[in-house]
Amino acid sequence: MKTMPLAEARQLPLWRRPVALLFLMAIAMPLSFMTWSALLNNFVIEVAGFDGSDIGWLHTVREIPGFLAIGVILVIMVMREQVLGLLSLALLAVATAVTAWFPTVGGIMVITLLSSIGFHYYETVNQSLQLQWLPKDRAPQMLGWLLAAGSAATLVAYVVIVLLWDTLGLTYNMVYLASGGASLLIAVYCLLAFPQFESPNPQVKKFVLRRRYWLYYAMQFMAGARRQIFTVFAGFMMVERFGFDVHEVTALYLINLIANMILAPVFGKIVHHFGERRALAFEYAGLVTVFLLYGGVYWFGWGVVLASALYVIDHMFFALALALKTYFQKIADPGDIAPTAAVAFTINHIAAVFLPALLGYLWLVSPGAVFGLAAGMAATSLALALMIPRHPQPGNETIFARFAPAAAE
Repeated sequence: MKTMPLAEARQLPLWRRPVALLFLMAIAMPLSFMTWSALLNNFVIEVAGFDGSDIGWLHTVREIPGFLAIGVILVIMVMREQVLGLLSLALLAVATAVTAWFPTVGGIMVITLLSSIGFHYYETVNQSLQLQWLPKDRAPQMLGWLLAAGSAATLVAYVVIVLLWDTLGLTYNMVYLASGGASLLIAVYCLLAFPQFESPNPQVKKFVLRRRYWLYYAMQFMAGARRQIFTVFAGFMMVERFGFDVHEVTALYLINLIANMILAPVFGKIVHHFGERRALAFEYAGLVTVFLLYGGVYWFGWGVVLASALYVIDHMFFALALALKTYFQKIADPGDIAPTAAVAFTINHIAAVFLPALLGYLWLVSPGAVFGLAAGMAATSLALALMIPRHPQPGNETIFARFAPAAAE
């Protein structure tokens, strides 16, 4: 396959440039992963009879490949990042397509593991390529548009589920096959239609762990821990406590998508204008409030309307996570982006490996306590975000850099 320096890619027609590839990948991934997620809680409860402990173990299995994402460093020694990203996307698509063929606890666990390998390796490489290919002055806005594109693509799938699930008698197998198949077609097209783009800064193909990135690592760890509460238990609550059907859960996802389409580009502009520190502080302060109110739903029985609203608001805050990417882009050595993306994904998933299973047992005793713990995690993230300087750059990674010279490593 032809290789091309990134600087020469601007001579290509727009549909063959790196940004077009990033947009197609941004569309293909959520078609598989978000559709799988939308149906997951109903599928495992109705088909396999999962309880809170089972769903916790399922997500622990799902997060193991994320913890092992550091293996990307080994793979890119023998395979180009662009190829690895697209092959990982294809694996995610195939696993999604065949999910309904394995309607047992063991089968769901195995398919989830394969799907997760594809998802996490794709996400690791995709983040690296975005930060290498997008110029720093345009990265926040472009990342916002990439989020919006993925939301728009998934919107089509969710509209079909909401409107036609009951009307046409859709089944889990039909929806999983269609969404996974569409993602697979896009991945194959991207493998065949685009040249291999050579970034101007060769990536370090070894384990990279630098002291001056410590704040980025700490925020990644807390983000991974906090994310598990929403991913594992927020949607599960809507099905277990309030009895939401497939089309009702998907309707919540649909609202989230529309909000992302509108707000993600806006959030990109906000990050560009106000900086990563203020954007992330706003996100985490909002999440403290959201999780405390989630707890109130259980402790005080505040009802389904509030729970649904919190679910949407909670998801909206995820769009601001692009500020963490651009913070790292500003402080990183250009050659560190790929290996640090792999290390960061592993750090992000340290808590994810054990938290879902442990919190699954806590859920059986006190669901409200799970959300109280999440509020504490969000508060810790807020404290870390306030350590980001107004203008981060190499040598000025934290507010403490003004008092001490930056470490070389």
